Amino acid sequence: MIRVLLADDEHLIRGALAALLSFEEDLTIVAEAATGPEAVAMALHQAPDVAVLDLQMPGKDGIEVARELSRALPDCRSLIVTSHGLPGHLKRALSHGVRGFVARTTSAEQLATIIRTVHLGGRHVDPDLASDAISAGDSPLTPRETDVLALAADGAPIEEIADRAALAPGTVRNYLSAATTKLGAENRHAAAHLARRRGWI
Repeated sequence: MIRVLLADDEHLIRGALAALLSFEEDLTIVAEAATGPEAVAMALHQAPDVAVLDLQMPGKDGIEVARELSRALPDCRSLIVTSHGLPGHLKRALSHGVRGFVARTTSAEQLATIIRTVHLGGRHVDPDLASDAISAGDSPLTPRETDVLALAADGAPIEEIADRAALAPGTVRNYLSAATTKLGAENRHAAAHLARRRGWI
C-alpha cells in the first residue's frame, strides 16, 4: 500500500482528489494539508511514501516543502501538481529532488499511475512543461541570491529576512543588491516580482 499525503490550499480540489484516489486499491491517503507548513508537519507525523504537493500554497510553496521533506524524510518522494507551469519552477523543483511535475489538468487515473512511478523511484515530468523548460533561459542568480530574493518577495524588511536566512543584515543587502543588478530591476521588490514571473523563485 502506497501512503500518500495531499497538500492543496483549494479544499474542494483536494477533497475531490482524495475521494478519487481512494478508489485505487494500492493507494491510501494518510494526510491532507492546506498550507506549506501544515504539509511539512503532517508529513513528519505520518511519514508518507509520496507527497502530492500543490505548487502555490500559503506559508511555503510546494517546492520549499519538497526541499524540506527531502532532508527530513529521504524515503518520501515528492510530486508537484500545478496550473502555473513556468519553466523556472520546473528547473527549481528538479534541483530540489522533486520526482514528478504535472499539470493540474492531469486526470486522477493518470495521477495514480504517476504516484506509482514516483514511488518506485521513477520520474515523471509533463512533456509540455519539459519542452518549455529546455527552451527557456537559466536564472542568472546564485542559489543564495535566489533564496534571499524569495524571502524578500512578500515585502519583508531586511532584518526579518536576515533572521529567517540566518545571515547578517549587511549580507542580505549585498545579496539583494546583486540580484537586483543582475535582473536589471529598479529595486528588490521589482526584482522579486520579475524572478517570480519567470519561475526562478
